[in-house]
Amino acid sequence: MPKPSKPRKNLEDRHNPGIDGRREHRPDLVGSSPGGSAPRSGAAPHPHSSRVSALRPWGVVGAWVGRGVCQRRRAHGKERSQLEREALGFREGGTGMFASGWNQTVPTEEAGSMAALLLLPLLLLLPLLLLKLHLWPQLRWLPADLAFALRALRCKRALRARALAAAAADPESPEGGCSLAWRLAELARQRPAHTFLIHGSRRFSYSEAERESNRAARAFLRALGWDGGPGGSDSGAGSAGEGERAAPGAGDAAAGSGAGLAGGNGAARGGGAAALLAPGATVALLLPAGPEFLWLWFGLAKAGLRTAFVPTALRRGPLLHCLRSCGARALVLAPEFLESLEPDLPALRGMGLHLWAAGPGTHPAAISDLLAEVSAEVDGPVPGYLSSPQSITDTCLYIFTSGTTGLPKAARISHLKILQCQGFYQLCGVHQEDVIYLALPLYHMSGSLLGVVGCLGIGATVVLKSKFSAGQFWEDCQQHRVTVFQYIGELCRYLVNQPLSKAEHGHKVRLAVGSGLRPDTWERFVRRFGPLQVLETYGLTEGNVATINYTGQQGAVGRASWLYKHIFPFSLIRYDVTIGEPIRDPRGHCVATSPGEPGLLVAPVSQQSPFLGYAGGPELAQGKLLKDVFRPGDVFFNTGDLLVCDDQGFLRFHDRTGDTFRWKGENVATTEVAEVFEALDFLQEVNVYGVTVPGHEGRAGMAALVLRPPHSLDLMQLYTHVSENLPPYARPRFLRLQESLATTETFKQQKVRMAEEGFDPSTLSDPLYVLDQAAGAYLPLTPTRYSALLAGDLRI
Repeated sequence: MPKPSKPRKNLEDRHNPGIDGRREHRPDLVGSSPGGSAPRSGAAPHPHSSRVSALRPWGVVGAWVGRGVCQRRRAHGKERSQLEREALGFREGGTGMFASGWNQTVPTEEAGSMAALLLLPLLLLLPLLLLKLHLWPQLRWLPADLAFALRALRCKRALRARALAAAAADPESPEGGCSLAWRLAELARQRPAHTFLIHGSRRFSYSEAERESNRAARAFLRALGWDGGPGGSDSGAGSAGEGERAAPGAGDAAAGSGAGLAGGNGAARGGGAAALLAPGATVALLLPAGPEFLWLWFGLAKAGLRTAFVPTALRRGPLLHCLRSCGARALVLAPEFLESLEPDLPALRGMGLHLWAAGPGTHPAAISDLLAEVSAEVDGPVPGYLSSPQSITDTCLYIFTSGTTGLPKAARISHLKILQCQGFYQLCGVHQEDVIYLALPLYHMSGSLLGVVGCLGIGATVVLKSKFSAGQFWEDCQQHRVTVFQYIGELCRYLVNQPLSKAEHGHKVRLAVGSGLRPDTWERFVRRFGPLQVLETYGLTEGNVATINYTGQQGAVGRASWLYKHIFPFSLIRYDVTIGEPIRDPRGHCVATSPGEPGLLVAPVSQQSPFLGYAGGPELAQGKLLKDVFRPGDVFFNTGDLLVCDDQGFLRFHDRTGDTFRWKGENVATTEVAEVFEALDFLQEVNVYGVTVPGHEGRAGMAALVLRPPHSLDLMQLYTHVSENLPPYARPRFLRLQESLATTETFKQQKVRMAEEGFDPSTLSDPLYVLDQAAGAYLPLTPTRYSALLAGDLRI
């Protein structure tokens, strides 16, 4: 009598995910019982059941991770199933993504000679072809383009091998979990004593990081009602899929019913106490950069919970909006933030949030010390199946990004993007023996995904700083033998403006990786602190395209070579900044730019590079997708950024479109700032825009104001209101008082012209004011203060 097949856990939803993350049910993809009945919703997989892993390529790495299916156990000599052979590209005459070169026999010497003879005429004709296509200026960079392509292929192969190993791992082992969990477990096994994290005087090895995150995972699992015991497991626990997860929030369409660890009556299966959280719930972290941030993040991932990184400067309305938009059910906050958060506590409790403090202290009622709960747990590994996703494109993390629609939006980060970010530093040429200096906020992608996850990808050491100190930087680099520095442009400007010091000589920093470095600061940085290489990059948290200037060409953010665009496709299209729309030809299609012409950067949306959107309704992604760009029916992601490609194929950042500008390394949405100003009863109209300030990166905020008759301008009330309702980077540095606001013929506010007029009191007749940080007030912008600002004596 044949043995009934075991149910398989489906890790792929072949329905193309929409913006809101909904997926259709595919009975043919779900393992069924011998009788044909479907498995229970939310039911945990058998601990030793076979898993199928579908790994869809995504984002910056494009087609890095191919579809892969691997049985957990295969008898000796047993052939692969047809599904496995198709996914791995092993099918006879295979057309799979990775089939080329894998299913072919080794060519004979005779065949190789024949191929060389056939290629020789093509190589001789190549210069003529390049000359005809006007590609000679790019020819000198061909070796660098080829070298980077080979590095990208090696990186893709390594990530694919890791993904297949995780799919084949025992579900009871930590290696059988999500991409973040199994990579940390792998490093703890392979490099247990190697230093992973340095924070002040504290150092943590990879094995210590694994144990600390295991404690955190068990504390969160306890809140889920799971009681696996010391190093044990509870077969009633399981990871909920995208459609099953219970993170009921105001805008998260992916939240589900919440079946899973807790029974239908809310009682925990293991311990009998009521569960504080439901499977797949979202837990928000409001913490500074530090080891505890990492252990809690890793622990949440191992427990199968989603994490939301909340910017630490948010309070009042923006903070509550962020928590509602991601459907957070709990909030972990730093004890030092409790005083500033006290006015928000009633609203937070009213939202039904469970509140934890990450450390000891005198806490208000109903706020417990999470770190005390974590320290009471054992540090044994947790089963991998607790965090194993149903689909690798499931949301596992929310990172908030400012958009042109106003308040911050919760960008969906998938398990696949976590996997791909593990290849970031490998693409940059960083090695496992390097020491990486990271002083960026962990609530941003650059700090958490590129910095920390990228470090995990190569198994290196990261020096984590809670705050950046330009005066302490080179001493830190000397002390910890730093070799790689991850920057944003502002940090490099701070460094070049520092007085000379002995510590800046004799350092071991060989590579600076980051984004937003202006050409003038770039040249001063390399001349003063070199020899070192600057590797400038470009990307968006929610985007599906990124560029890397792997040649080190000064001022460029990447390459637009045919080889790079073949691996990571994108295009530059003509854009009308006056109407804020792409220019289309008579057929309704967009028009590609010529060399030297600014264009809107767009990237094709496909299964290989999807756009997952934001938590909430599809209206949040309005304008992010362009249709019928080059042919009917195609869909492209709109970055909202204008770039220029020169005749050598180098990409240079030109400007941002819409109502968003960048200041202090942060995106500032002008509509959000304007709404805060308009809440003041003495203001009738507000126009917020960004202006260029000599010697500063990005654009500083400026607000043109029209008073509501018969009121007068109350600068003290305005400063107090702005300070309480906007994070520091979003507070306008300049004010301009006007009789009426300039508008277009269609009554749209004139932002471009206002930005060009600037804030020079000698050329503008309107009253001007500047934010004086030292005085804590808006003061009249006199010619004396204007000169002090240009000289760097007035801090804004």
